[in-house]
Amino acid sequence: MTANWIDNQKNLMLFSGRAHPELAEQVAKELDIQITPQTATDFANGEIFVRFEESVRGSDAFVLQSHPAPLNQWVMEQLIMIDALKRGSAKRITAVLPFYPYARQDKKHRGREPISARLIADLLKTAGADRIITVDLHTDQIQGFFDGPVDHMHAQGQLAEYVRENYGTENICVVSPDAGRVKVAEKWADALDGAPLAFVHKTRDPLVPNQVKSNRVVGDVSGRTCVLIDDMIDTGGTIAGAVKVLKDAGAGDVIIATTHGIFSHPAAERLAACGAKEVIATNTLPIPEEKQFPTLTVLSIAPLLARTIKEVFENGSVTSLFNGSA
Repeated sequence: MTANWIDNQKNLMLFSGRAHPELAEQVAKELDIQITPQTATDFANGEIFVRFEESVRGSDAFVLQSHPAPLNQWVMEQLIMIDALKRGSAKRITAVLPFYPYARQDKKHRGREPISARLIADLLKTAGADRIITVDLHTDQIQGFFDGPVDHMHAQGQLAEYVRENYGTENICVVSPDAGRVKVAEKWADALDGAPLAFVHKTRDPLVPNQVKSNRVVGDVSGRTCVLIDDMIDTGGTIAGAVKVLKDAGAGDVIIATTHGIFSHPAAERLAACGAKEVIATNTLPIPEEKQFPTLTVLSIAPLLARTIKEVFENGSVTSLFNGSA
């Protein structure tokens, strides 16, 4: 009997890459555990070496890594950590990617292009990941790229609750920055007591990345507090342009809500000067001081990640975290 009990006992271990240690610490605190100590060093030629200081045999391992710039380094570090766990006989390995790298390369727009989001899934699988936990994928179908369970979490509940508490729902209008986000905007509208919807019609030059020409608003935003939503803000061009279009259309205050604050230069300057009353983001990516600005509010995604890890570890229901609607 004793041998059988030892075989079946589960041991949750949390491992953190070096990209966003603050988030990992917050998650560990929520779970009331310690991050497993490790040695992680870079060789002179850029190669990464990782070794865990404790036995991982038979553990339920969760490898948390965020993916800010230099993104490719952090991808490689996470793959190496997963490989080390596989070779150390971890029982199950879950890759936790609050921000999924290469998510914008999820399909071929023209011939001879890669589908890099699929490549990332293949790399994680080959390294030894059994499942993935991630937050607000750029498109839902990326879940199908990974051959195993994918827990796709959403920050919308947390962001919408913040908007509700600080701005109410009386005079709110939910605005999608383009036609592609309307489905997400509908979920936001439901969360904000059936608020009306609008979207910004925009054109993009497929040959010029990170540049968008915003055109006009479809929907009535006049005099309303507009909640402009997007999954990620990179250089801020799209969102800043959308704020201007909304203001030109007679909108009242504009609040921007996003999950992933990439904030590549010159995003901080653009967002600070675009006329938005507040920019709300989560800390799926680190937002260092030089990327912050007075109107920015950062909410912690750690409670959501910790609850997800707990449900996965205890074989509970991740869907229950979204009232069964995820």
